[in-house]
Amino acid sequence: MTASAAAEGAPRPVVAGTSEWRIVLGRLRRKRLAMISLVIISVIYGAGILAPLLAPYPPTQTNLDRPVEGPSRDHLLGTDRLGRDELSRAMYASRTTLIVTTAVVLSGGLFIGNTLGLLAGYRGGWVDTLIMRVGDVFSSLPSLVMLILINATLGPRVIGWTRWVEGHTPFDGLVASGFPSYMLVFSALSLFFWVGTARVIRAQVLQLRERDYIMAAESLGASPRRVILQHLMPNVSFLIILSLSATLGGIAGSEIVLTWFGVGVQPPAASFGAMLFEGSGTRTFQASPHLLLVPGVIVTLLLFAFALLGDALNDAIRGR
Repeated sequence: MTASAAAEGAPRPVVAGTSEWRIVLGRLRRKRLAMISLVIISVIYGAGILAPLLAPYPPTQTNLDRPVEGPSRDHLLGTDRLGRDELSRAMYASRTTLIVTTAVVLSGGLFIGNTLGLLAGYRGGWVDTLIMRVGDVFSSLPSLVMLILINATLGPRVIGWTRWVEGHTPFDGLVASGFPSYMLVFSALSLFFWVGTARVIRAQVLQLRERDYIMAAESLGASPRRVILQHLMPNVSFLIILSLSATLGGIAGSEIVLTWFGVGVQPPAASFGAMLFEGSGTRTFQASPHLLLVPGVIVTLLLFAFALLGDALNDAIRGR
């Protein structure tokens, strides 16, 4: 091996003063699968964000003269049983998945899970016992069954509450926009997706709170809030990112499964779960394979990209 080849294969030295985040991002950029995964996720979610501008047809526009039509110049991915454009519905379904995933990550992952994990690990005692026992209760329940029950039983009540809000406030069109479905699905998912994050953060904080710099800050009169925000949280930020990246695919998949069972995001909002349900069945697939292939391929690419990105991010943080 030549000296130049050895130099190319050797790990790049860390420049003094370089932040840990830049080091991790540099490692991540050198992973080809991670970059491909980011491109796939960006394209799918970007199409959802720009759906009102890029979609060739409204997702609810029907054309009963052209039902279950294969790919053509007018409909690049074909039409469904009501003559709705599959490409437009897939783009709006991407937006639905993005909305639900983002809401669950921000509420259940970032806020609930991290806050409870930090409190349980730092305060200890009855606070730790209470939080962890509540987490044990949620983790012991069959999450998918509970999610189906919650959405099925509370769905009509949430719709009724939303109609009351429309009648007593200036906010109109909430039910037509699918807001009740979004709210119910992400609230139910948030109840179950905080437990894993809280446990991981708690385990790390239990170790960090015995470090000298934490004890020094406490001896100087730092409040628990200051210790948590300024000393503990920066040291568990990598774990927060790892836990979020690990749950993104699960959250997106759970939303799709709930809608496939008919208790998730409801019409008129488009969803991959509803599209998969409409295209399922042996006879349907034999007669119109595009009804299942269009949402199936997109969902598979999205979940696979999340899995690859999570593994690559884990390797980058661990210095691999």
